[in-house]
Amino acid sequence: MAFELPKLKYAFDALEPHIDAKTMEIHHGKHHAGYTKKLNAAIEGTDLEGKTIENILENLDKSNTAVRNNGGGFYNHRLFWEIMSPDGGGKPEGDLAKAIDNAFGSFEAFKDEFSKAAAGQFGSGWAWLCVHEGGKVEICSTANQDNPLMPGIGCGGTPILGIDVWEHAYYLNYQNRRPDYIDAFFNVIDWKEVGSRYAKQK
Repeated sequence: MAFELPKLKYAFDALEPHIDAKTMEIHHGKHHAGYTKKLNAAIEGTDLEGKTIENILENLDKSNTAVRNNGGGFYNHRLFWEIMSPDGGGKPEGDLAKAIDNAFGSFEAFKDEFSKAAAGQFGSGWAWLCVHEGGKVEICSTANQDNPLMPGIGCGGTPILGIDVWEHAYYLNYQNRRPDYIDAFFNVIDWKEVGSRYAKQK
């Protein structure tokens, strides 16, 4: 089975004013669709065909740039759409909130560190909140379409929250004001979804 572009669970304009409809339309319908198409082309006829995207990335040959870039792009964006919601914002609850407090001291300290990781990623990339075995959480960032599932990235665990800091994710609305986009992102985070992902991994 070839990978398919996932459908969004909300309309393109549902995250406004934080993320505008035109950006969503281009980001999902052009960028994510492009990664999906190129990933399928890269694995067609190879032993990667039929494997899950998680399995492909966890066992990645990093010299295979077509799979690295497009497999990462497919996985990263799928996560990105799923952890946002028109009803997002607020704070995490339950076990995830405790894990964040344990790791960073408070939600505000976590928000500050996550924002710094996203703003400080030079050029294109992502910032992540990852969970390790035992439930410990960590913030890290990766370049381009790399992610923590890939071996030897210097950033481990399973990502449960990610923000896209490629310019295509925010430039129409925010231009060069990446920190403003990062701040707005916190208004659309679906903490119930992130908490559910945390519960499955810890």
